[in-house]
Amino acid sequence: MEKILPHHKLKANAQNSKQLIVHWIALSVSILLAITSLNAPAEYHRSQKAKTLFKYTHPCPATGKSKGACPNYIIDHIKPLDCGGADAPSNMQWQTKAEAKAKDKWELKGCF
Repeated sequence: MEKILPHHKLKANAQNSKQLIVHWIALSVSILLAITSLNAPAEYHRSQKAKTLFKYTHPCPATGKSKGACPNYIIDHIKPLDCGGADAPSNMQWQTKAEAKAKDKWELKGCF
């Protein structure tokens, strides 16, 4: 025998169903964004906070400053982000622009 619910419980069940649907949609969108970001180019998922923290703890070799430009140097990821490297100060190093060009050439051949 089917159970008949009072009107106020039917309304509550309908509201809960709507909330559940909204929750599942939000969760699905979050999962899709996470999956697509895995295949995104490295520039899309670099953390400015990590870079700032690296600069603070490793001042520029050219100027000795923790803020601003660092002439002829770049911040390099030791293990590339595309190869599973962390976007964290522990995976960053200062590198001259010339060294960066040389490293980029062999990094393009594949992950090490």
